[in-house]
Amino acid sequence: MFWPLEKAANLIDFWQDFILNAPDTMTGWFAFVTVPPAAPFPEEYQLQKMCAIVWCYTGDPETAEAVFKPIRQFDPPAIDLVGPIPFPALQRMFDGLYPAGLQWYWRSDFFNGYDHKAISLHTKYGAQLPTMQSTMHIYPINGAAGRIGPQETAWGYRQAKFAQVIVGVDPDPQNNERMIEWAKDYWLAMHPYSAGGGYVNMIMDEGEQRVKAAYGDNYARLAQVKATYDPYNFFHVNQNIEPKA
Repeated sequence: MFWPLEKAANLIDFWQDFILNAPDTMTGWFAFVTVPPAAPFPEEYQLQKMCAIVWCYTGDPETAEAVFKPIRQFDPPAIDLVGPIPFPALQRMFDGLYPAGLQWYWRSDFFNGYDHKAISLHTKYGAQLPTMQSTMHIYPINGAAGRIGPQETAWGYRQAKFAQVIVGVDPDPQNNERMIEWAKDYWLAMHPYSAGGGYVNMIMDEGEQRVKAAYGDNYARLAQVKATYDPYNFFHVNQNIEPKA
């Protein structure tokens, strides 16, 4: 579902309340996007910057319309492509938009929610997408993920509600400077409202402190595990946890 950018503030406010109270069979992530210039998107919206929600409902098909009814009643989307698809099709949905060989720059944080000040910053930077493939996603991580204790797995941000990622993407290295500047400025503006660390698969080479922040209180235990199974840090081409006894 896609809405005009001027609907973004109200949409984020509605969506975060809706998704945090949705059943486990319903999820959906918010995004700022540029509508691709291809089918199935209507020509009048192609290459326009819009806000969108990508939904995934895995419950009873007979109740799907009832689940989506409050969303459509809140504010009918300009583009509504929601319908039944095989799960593999959902997984491949962005393959055409993001082929191999693109330039990428990522910045990420966890959030517990978005107040009106944070939402206003989203609307500011979301309207400034520097390239067609650049985007910002907010993934809900509530539900089952929050019903596990913070020390039961390596990932400890079980109290966080959202994982946000700001991504500058383009095939042309000539555009790197402006898309990186946009991503950094966006992240710096939003970071004071965050829960601290970011999802480890969505951070760049940002230094040891950001790796530690990604794991929080679990980092020390992970360093001990690393010392046991990889004391010489052979597996280090990653967001590295250095071994420490």
